[in-house]
Amino acid sequence: MESKELKIVFMGTPEFAVPSLDKLIETGYRVVGVITATDKMGGRGGKKLLESPVKKAAVRLGIPVLQPKNLKESDFQEALRALGADLQIVVAFRMLPAAVWQMPRLGTFNLHGSLLPRYRGAAPINWAVINGDRETGATTFFIRQEIDTGDVLLQHRMPIGENETAGDVHDRMMVEGAELVVDTVRLIESGDYTLRKQDDAQATPAPKIHRETCRIDWHRPVGEVHNFVRGLSPWPAAWTTLDGNQLKIIRSRAETRSQTLPPGTVIVEDNELKVACTGGNLIVEEVQLAGRKRMSTGDFLRGDSISAGQVLE
Repeated sequence: MESKELKIVFMGTPEFAVPSLDKLIETGYRVVGVITATDKMGGRGGKKLLESPVKKAAVRLGIPVLQPKNLKESDFQEALRALGADLQIVVAFRMLPAAVWQMPRLGTFNLHGSLLPRYRGAAPINWAVINGDRETGATTFFIRQEIDTGDVLLQHRMPIGENETAGDVHDRMMVEGAELVVDTVRLIESGDYTLRKQDDAQATPAPKIHRETCRIDWHRPVGEVHNFVRGLSPWPAAWTTLDGNQLKIIRSRAETRSQTLPPGTVIVEDNELKVACTGGNLIVEEVQLAGRKRMSTGDFLRGDSISAGQVLE
């Protein structure tokens, strides 16, 4: 079957999914429909209609869009069936009912941001960075009912730099993942591939991250604190308290050295902001006070908001 004959339905919502959709069109594939989240009210005062990045991309590309509230609704499933897709592709969408993922004759595959079976769940990039992994990657697999457990089609490995944030890795992965999506479509199209079952014994979780669990524990080893900060950057961001106010730490570096100061103690040296941890100091490079914009630590120090000897909690 030639590329132009293969009919694809694409499902996704955030910016992470947009390069994959763009790459499919650029490569010449026929995307007959896009499924994405419903529009929401937001912005200042909640008065602005917000469309998902994938919807905006679909409109730009002239692709029909469906925005179901409930994927189990018969009207939606009839509309989806009417598109006549041979293949469905899921990139950063929500869990699908069996009636949806079983619909196309060639199946439905998902792009996941880890080297499955590691980091099954909602936040694979964050947890790989938080845990100090030096490598991650992306996986395409055929969907089945249990989340992130389907048979693997292709994988692409990516290094993680020692100071890279989850946001840095995310931005690289959404581009490299788009290439993997197209490679996977070509593979399925050829019919010449072998699926690899996941080893459940090697599986690790990547649960959704909540703001309330992002508080920094300054008693932990400095390397772990650094990984925690970068694994939660840029969102929802690791935080501590300064004079009772929340202070988010967006970027940092780890300085390993003997440490006698109490954990959380602020150190100011050569216009650098450091915080004492177990086994060293966290060098803070970018911060955000509650209700303020993000700023470099140089600007933060010039604002007299913090001084040496204070203790962050």
